[in-house]
Amino acid sequence: MAKTDNKPKPAPGRYFEAVGRRKTSVARVRLFSEKSGKENILVNGKSHADYFHTAEMRKIATEALGAVGAEGGFRVSAKLSGGGVHSQAEALRHGISRALLLVDQNHRKFLKSAGYLKRDPRMKERRKFGLKKARKAPQWAKR
Repeated sequence: MAKTDNKPKPAPGRYFEAVGRRKTSVARVRLFSEKSGKENILVNGKSHADYFHTAEMRKIATEALGAVGAEGGFRVSAKLSGGGVHSQAEALRHGISRALLLVDQNHRKFLKSAGYLKRDPRMKERRKFGLKKARKAPQWAKR
């Protein structure tokens, strides 16, 4: 008896969609099962190599695909907004990880152990009145 494959496969032109966040950055990610010609990751209409200028940022953005061994298996389209470049790269990684879970739940073990499914809760602390920054107080003189 042949084993059937129950993985959801979108119709051509269809996609798996997820949202990734980090600090104030938001990444809306679409994961297509078919590959395009040369560029597999588009960020705000640009190649991810053009959008993320350093190799470190490109590596962060694509780590989730590498964790499940699907580097060339999907075409990714993402809209990024807010935050800085580093947090946008981490938001993209979070969004790709969530979309990969929609493709196959078996990826969960690898993505969770790598820490890519957790939304990093660290944010900038707000400024309090009477202080110069979040915790920095004005200089105090006793006399």
